[in-house]
Amino acid sequence: MDLHIPRGFRFAGVYCGIKRDPSKRDLALIVSDRPATAAGVYTRNLICAAPVVWDRSHTPSARIRLVVANSGNANACTGDRGLQDARQMAEWAAEKFGASVDEALVLSTGIIGEFMPMERVREGIELAAAQLDYSEAAFLAAADAILTTDRFRKVASRQIKISDREVCVAGMAKGAGMISPQLATMLAVIVTDAGLTPQQAQGLLVSAVDATFNCISVDGHMSTNDTVLLFANGAAVPSVEEGAIQSLDQAIREVCEELAKSIPADGEGASHLITIEVAGCATRADALKIARVVGNSPLVKTAIAGADPNWGRIVSAAGYAGVDFNPERLTLWVNGFLLYQNGRPQPFDPAAVSDAIRSQHTTFIRLELAEGNASARFWASDLTNEYVRINADYHT
Repeated sequence: MDLHIPRGFRFAGVYCGIKRDPSKRDLALIVSDRPATAAGVYTRNLICAAPVVWDRSHTPSARIRLVVANSGNANACTGDRGLQDARQMAEWAAEKFGASVDEALVLSTGIIGEFMPMERVREGIELAAAQLDYSEAAFLAAADAILTTDRFRKVASRQIKISDREVCVAGMAKGAGMISPQLATMLAVIVTDAGLTPQQAQGLLVSAVDATFNCISVDGHMSTNDTVLLFANGAAVPSVEEGAIQSLDQAIREVCEELAKSIPADGEGASHLITIEVAGCATRADALKIARVVGNSPLVKTAIAGADPNWGRIVSAAGYAGVDFNPERLTLWVNGFLLYQNGRPQPFDPAAVSDAIRSQHTTFIRLELAEGNASARFWASDLTNEYVRINADYHT
């Protein structure tokens, strides 16, 4: 994959001892050469981590210089000490670049309820600062440093033209378990060399997250640390006129969607990415509600894991989603096979449908109602024995 790295950003990812495995990076720095606009969207869990508290109070902003991120420790449920540690991480990182503490953001992910090993963090910041670079390799090193139980790194980019200048949007994310809107155990950082106001950046990010990161699930468990950040430093174009906002909006959304889909695709122990489309609803909220319930159903997830075309689990999940619709007009397709139409099961070849599920990584579920023209799309993972093993062993 050729990545388009935005101008004016440097990256680094190092190992400093937060994780047990020295082969896995655990601290990243992302630094803008100039003050950047920053926007953020965060978990809605009332129990939220110290870095979320810090970042919420500092975004949106027009003068953020950097983010320091770590994996292996979430700095969540750590009380006043956790808040002090998050601030200290920001201060140590900011000092390296002549910035103030209020110009630095913090991301953390990993085990909940343990204090940060701050001396290791300080050493990691020193090490990462010395390795900062504008290169794709440095970007990928930073992307690796935020992973936990992920099986692969999650990166995406797009390049567009604004005012006859090339503008890049690039993003990195992590997440494989404890995934459920709003948001999920995931961190994501999107950077662009377009210039945006804080209001523009926040609006674009909220819209993109609503259609992407808030439409994924692995296990229905809302995390304490979920954060999506957008940085816009204006190194390519200092400002974006209203006429060009749409193209930048599309690029940001495409990057977010690619990253979002990669999370349930990498769900802990997952063997399938489930794409759920719900159409014919009165509102998008109704469609999304049904899709989310279907995607979070353990019975639907295990049916897909076992390549079982058990349509009853899918339609019954739609029925208890809390959306009023005419069940006599409900229709279901799985991987293009019509299984259920207008409230009645249809004749189909179970072996053929099972083989279609088993032989493909992505399973497509489409539900069609007759209540209106609104639709939504949602992505989920299946549920396997491996998910239980990973989460049973994670802390010990």
